[in-house]
Parts: sequence; C-alpha cells; structure tokens
Amino acid sequence: MATLDVSAPTVELLRIATAGSVDDGKSTLLGRLLHDSKAIMADQLDHVRAVSQRRGSGAEMDLSLITDGLRAEREQGITIDVAYRYFATPRRRFILADTPGHVRYTRNMVTGASTADVAVLLVDARAGVVEQTRRHATISALLGIPHVVVAINKMDLVDWDRVAFDRVMRDFAIVAERLELRDVHYIPVSALEGDNVVSSSAAAPWYTGPPLLEHLEEIDVSAARARNGGARFPVQWVVRTHTYRGYAGQVAGGELRVGDPVIVLPSGDRSTISAIDGPEGETDVALPPASVTVRLADDLDVSRGDLICHPSDAPTVTRDIEATMCWMAEEQLQVGRPYLLRHGTRETRAVIEDVYDRLDVETLVHDPKAATLQLNEIGRVHVRTSAALTPDAYTANRTMGAFILVDLQTRDTVAAGMISDPAPPPRSANVVWQPGGLTRTKRWSSLHTTGACLWLTGLPASGKSTLSAALEARLVSDGRMAYVLDGDNLRHGLNGDLGFGPADRAENVRRTAHVARMLADAGVIVVVSLVSPTRVDRDLARQVLETDGLSFIEVWLDTPLDECERRDPKGLYARARKGEIPNFTGIGQAYEPPVAAEVVVRPHDGVDGAVEQVLRELSR
Repeated sequence: MATLDVSAPTVELLRIATAGSVDDGKSTLLGRLLHDSKAIMADQLDHVRAVSQRRGSGAEMDLSLITDGLRAEREQGITIDVAYRYFATPRRRFILADTPGHVRYTRNMVTGASTADVAVLLVDARAGVVEQTRRHATISALLGIPHVVVAINKMDLVDWDRVAFDRVMRDFAIVAERLELRDVHYIPVSALEGDNVVSSSAAAPWYTGPPLLEHLEEIDVSAARARNGGARFPVQWVVRTHTYRGYAGQVAGGELRVGDPVIVLPSGDRSTISAIDGPEGETDVALPPASVTVRLADDLDVSRGDLICHPSDAPTVTRDIEATMCWMAEEQLQVGRPYLLRHGTRETRAVIEDVYDRLDVETLVHDPKAATLQLNEIGRVHVRTSAALTPDAYTANRTMGAFILVDLQTRDTVAAGMISDPAPPPRSANVVWQPGGLTRTKRWSSLHTTGACLWLTGLPASGKSTLSAALEARLVSDGRMAYVLDGDNLRHGLNGDLGFGPADRAENVRRTAHVARMLADAGVIVVVSLVSPTRVDRDLARQVLETDGLSFIEVWLDTPLDECERRDPKGLYARARKGEIPNFTGIGQAYEPPVAAEVVVRPHDGVDGAVEQVLRELSR
C-alpha cells in the first residue's frame, strides 16, 4: 500500500517575532511589509483608510492599524496583545507575531516569540539601544531564537545619517556579544516611507545589503530545526475502539519510524512502533511538527502526558528541574507556594523551591541575592514537581525544554520557563547514602514490627492532636511501636527556625516527611499531626515515603471551619480574626482538602470510631 509523508513542513515557512520599545514602529513596519508585498485584501485596506481618516492621523493610511487589532491598542497607539498575521511570497510562507513593546507587556513577547525562527527587533535611530531593546534581546537569547534582525527604523528622521546607524549597530553588538547572539543582521529602514522594507532604497546608498523582506526570504532555518534532539512524542490523546488502539499527538523532536523500538516514560515500558497514521492515511515516518497517531506492537498502559521516545536517547525522568523563568503575574513569585505546571501534554503540581538569581536586563548581571521575581522579571529557579516529568534542556528541544506555570486559584498563566538542567544535582553535594548493616526485612522480622506513616491533615482545631494521641496509645497497647510527630512539638526543635509563610510551610512538611521516613524504616508506625494545607506538599511527603517502599496513609479530618473556630482551644482563630496572626490557615490562607485521602474522619465519627477507621486501613 502506498504511504504518505507527514514529515516536517518545508523550510519555506518562517516564523517571525517582532519587538522593540514603544513607538519604535513595529506595527507600522509589519503593516508596510504586508501592504507592499500585496498581502492585504482590498476591503481591509478600505477599512484601514477609513479609520485613519476618522482618527486624523495625517496620513492617507495608518499602516499600524493592520496589525493593531484591539480597540485599546487603537485608542492608545500601542501594541498590547500579540497580533498574528500570515502571508506568502513566491519564495516563502511567513507567520508574523507582532509582540508588545511596552515593559508592562513583556510577558506577551515571551508568548509570541516562543516558536519564532527569527526575531526582528526595531530600534529608533534617534533613541538608540534602550532598556527595552536589551530586554527583548535577552528574551530572544533565552528563547533560543537562532536569527536576529535589528531593523534600525526612522532613518528618515535622522536624514539617513550613517553615523547614527553605526552607533546603534555598535551599541547592540555589545549586547549581542554578552548574550551570545550569533547571527545578527542590521538593516536601516523607514517603516513609514517603506524604504528598505520590501524594496531597496536609494536614500541609503552606503547600505549594500538586502531589504528586510529579501533577507527574511533568504534565512536558512533548516539547520536550527534539525537541532531538535532525539525522538519525542508526548501523548495527547488515547484513541481506542474495539479493534484499534493508538496514541495521538504531535511529534516534538527527532523522527518516528515504523519498526522503531520505543520506551514509554515515565513507566519505562517498552515496545515497537507497528504503524503511524497521519491525517491522510498511514505513513512510514513522522517528523516535527506532524500530528499523527502512533500504534504500538504491545498493549501497554499509556495515558495522556506520557512520552514515547527511543530507548537510546530517552530523557531523564525527574521531579527536579533548573530553569530560567520569566514571571508574568502582578503578584510576585512565592517560593514554596503550589502552582500547576504544564510541560508538553503533562500537568502536575509544582513549587519553586529556590530562586538562584535574578537577571538585571539593564546591566545583564545576575543578582544572586534575589529572593523572588516580580512582574516581567527573569531569573533562574529550582522547580520541584509532584509527578515525574521527562524534560529536555531547552537548548536541545524548544518544545520539551519549556513549561508554563498556572495559578491554581485564578487559572492565570503566571510564568514561562526554559529548562537549563533537566536534573539538577541535590544541593548537598559530595554526599553518598550510607547503607546500614541490617536490611529492612531483617530488622522488621526480628522486631516483629512493620513501619508505616499515618499523615493526619486538617484545619487547626479539627481534632488532629486528639486523634493522633489516641492512635499512638491504642497502637502501643496492642504491642506495636508508634510515635507521634506533632506539628507544634516539631516547631520547638527541628523546625523551630521556620515561620508560617508558603516557603517555610513547605520546608516544614519536607523535613517532617524525611523524619517520618526514617522512623518508619526503623519499624515505627509514625503518626504525623500537621495542618499541611497544600496538596502539593502532602503529595511530596507521600512520595518521600512511597518511593522508599513505605506505606503512607493520608487521614483527612474533615471538620467544618465554623466547628473548628467554635472549638478554638488555643484562641488562635480569635487572634487571626483580629489580624494578629497573618497566614493562619482557614482565615488568611486557604486549606486545600485532599482529593483521594485513604481515610476521611468527620466530627460525628467520634474519637473511637476514627481510631477504628484508621486501624482498618492500616491492616489492609
């Protein structure tokens, strides 16, 4: 049977991101590019001409209106959103992303430039290289955009002075060298008049290079696209009928061929590609960014978010990544606060464990004293996820090396990250785990015991301390080793240096989980009594125990807030209501209930009934 080729699209397609400071003329340049290359429909031109006359812009047609689509943009004369336009010449097809120039909308540039092959950075010949120029050049470098064009605009306003052009070129070259931008091309243009945009201009006889459009037509992007690492196929959807089982998605790297041996991550299951189905039928090979359905020779448990790749060049499976991140939210980054991380087709909870440094885009110097990131700031961070990821370094694969963070409450995107190290080493370097002289099996057998962790969580005054004490007493009376790790007691010693902010709460849970793991390994049934208000922290605690083969039982005391406040044995709710205790769970900070706790205890169960519920689960 004849097969079809669903390999990558031809190199005729070029993705362009434009950026620059406010009023540098980005929208006008793109309007001129579209207008002079005959890519605008007649009715759209009539509309732009009519709007220009109503606004009294002084020109027959304000070409910036072609790309400035939002009403707010047209009223303010600035670009806010990312405007995408498509056009073609006989030599190449183009996708244009007109990204914002105002510093407030830097995050939009990250979005628009994330898939670009070339960045066109506009610089006003009169103002020269400004902070926003350096910011956009930095983002272009971080996003790995292989080609940069510096369009030095408004040359007509400096009488096409070559000295002004050379000054901008010299200043930007310093920035490019520090950012290691390798392919940088400089073109003098007048977007308003159309000089050197589509056609060469006689106004600058000293410039012998091609106009902008011709240069864009000649850029070779094949080499950069070939640098796409090993085969990567993140599964987006499982297609299943009575006679068919396939895994649909978009090829994110390398190539997939029928007959290739593959491994499914993070499970590690192996198989062989038996068939590849494209939009028009079966194919022998699929290259990025083809959307296909892959069939495997074996019936494996594959789900959305899993990765199909070649065993010989599989990525590291990890829950720790080091990344350069652009913060996009009005509210600053909170270390230790849980976010939703989206990587490829996979979603998981994540926390920023550490901010290594923040980049000063004015000086291009990294500040190691930074403790957080504000809106539009860029820095290096350590991210820890609840579920395992299969990331690549961004320099190896721009799809599998990138992620976004989403606020769990507002569902807004708060950050975009480029992974620099898919598996950073632990912070304690040059240490090796020292095995003991006894195996766990031998220890437990000799002591006639079995270790486990009972993790009690709930609002303050929900009854955790009462239930933990009753569980400890009952277990010991039954001849079993048990010990309570109470949150308040731990803060008198081991965790006495921690406060109650998100980062300290996360560290409180982390330390407690590792102590519980060691006690459980020794054969003790550890009863942890800790508010632990966030799911991601509890999930990480569970993984600390279960990764080491130990039982973790989550016990949620589902006591309503009004009942907890009515009890208030320590008077903490009353003080929190007066504003004396900030970040108090239930008042100043939300509590995230478990979604799949092994045991749920409610007030009507009583202490004895709750003890029996937990012991029944423990005996399973």
